[in-house]
Amino acid sequence: MTFGFTVPGKLKGALAFVHHEAAGGLVLMAAALAALVASNSPLAWLYDGFLDTPVGVRVGPLAIDKPLLLWINDGLMAVFFFLVGLEIKRELLRGELSTLGQAMLPALAAAGGMVVPAIVYVTINAGDAAALQGWAIPTATDIAFSVGVLALLGSRIPASLKIFLLALAIIDDLGAIVIIALFYTEHLSPASLTLATVGIAVLWALNARGVSRPAPYVLAGIFIWVCVLKSGVHATLAGVIVALAIPLRSEAPEQPSLLEQLEESLHPWVAFAVLPLFAFANAGVSLQGLSLARLVEPIPLGIAAGLFPGKAIGILGATWIAVALGLARKPEGASWAQLAGVAVLGGIGFTMSLFIGMLAFADPVHAAQLRLGVLAGSLLSAGLGYLLLRVSSGEQAAAR
Repeated sequence: MTFGFTVPGKLKGALAFVHHEAAGGLVLMAAALAALVASNSPLAWLYDGFLDTPVGVRVGPLAIDKPLLLWINDGLMAVFFFLVGLEIKRELLRGELSTLGQAMLPALAAAGGMVVPAIVYVTINAGDAAALQGWAIPTATDIAFSVGVLALLGSRIPASLKIFLLALAIIDDLGAIVIIALFYTEHLSPASLTLATVGIAVLWALNARGVSRPAPYVLAGIFIWVCVLKSGVHATLAGVIVALAIPLRSEAPEQPSLLEQLEESLHPWVAFAVLPLFAFANAGVSLQGLSLARLVEPIPLGIAAGLFPGKAIGILGATWIAVALGLARKPEGASWAQLAGVAVLGGIGFTMSLFIGMLAFADPVHAAQLRLGVLAGSLLSAGLGYLLLRVSSGEQAAAR
């Protein structure tokens, strides 16, 4: 399948994974649709039973017993966060975020796109302490989903705009990682954290010695994941910690580094297996009795309004301010109408919003509200963002 991305040579490194993300975004949509169909069909009992299947691993006195849903959310999503960590490290050291000038615009846009949705959500849910736990849900952007929608427009979109969305989403993911670490961690175990610190020290020793074989990092990573899982910190953060220790330097100039090798090999697995499985496991929501009254309840309304239009207002507003003040330059060849379309696409929270929501609301009573809000906000953002970009790109092409 061809998505029509024409990328100049100097940008190929920054967009090396766009094709995987674009195609993966379409698979992600299909998985979410399959979850909705399954949870609203006579097979709903089978869908729920599949996710509740108990899975256990025991090594001596150490035992990890969880339903399949939590293995997906705590285990497989650690692989996703590992890949995100690799991307963040590469972009910060060698890519489109490696200089202040390059990073300024997407960083400010991402900040605006996190602050405004949070304010929208808090405003709508003010006075409900339990609901306020979900303030961070609409602050996230789904890379695969948003890039997948952008890819449908092919070569109509300038490469600089694709870079902008990509960098914005990566910084957004970094912000989500910080939020999870700071606000969704409780009941810490000092012993487990101490053991995890020992594992991290081993990782950095491997990096310092220039070890370029993946096996030692994988073994240390599994040890750290188990320790973090038992510590009270969310286990997926172990993936980011391990990723930051993977060496980006290579033994020969023409030879890819271990980080680049792992990033290239993991992308298809994450795009076509990990994220679709997460979407299938978490997007299922019963539509029985669905009404406007349910959609405008404070939690789903706060999430949906935060994603759409909150994210768009935050991203576009911060971008305009940065350009107007001379802090950064507008992406080359992109119009303000196209930037508005990309800002709206930033409201596709989906994977990350669902993930943060699972951490924010342990009570299953809120599960349906969470999913309704995320699906409504993400679908509205995807639809309007696509239309804005298609119309604005057509008008720009006709004016040439």
